[in-house]
Amino acid sequence: MATDYDSPRKTDDDSAQDGLAELQARRVDASSGSIDVDETDLAESIELPGADLSDEELSVRVIPPQADEFTCSRCFLVRHRSQRAPGRDDQHICLECAA
Repeated sequence: MATDYDSPRKTDDDSAQDGLAELQARRVDASSGSIDVDETDLAESIELPGADLSDEELSVRVIPPQADEFTCSRCFLVRHRSQRAPGRDDQHICLECAA
């Protein structure tokens, strides 16, 4: 809200009267009691677990692991080689799984 600093300041008597009028006006506005309801049909937008998704198609581009990446043998996440636990030459294990 912009404030005009050049306007004359209100005295205590003026602010008490204006404040009461403003409070009464706000009470009338706030007492409408209406609740905002989204008019769209919510049942159509929510997918339930176990719903039949056989007619849906997914398009995901799969990128193979790069030369500087490995797949952890415990959590099966593709990690950068800097995340590999030291001393595990026979297995590829990340730092989080080794801890």
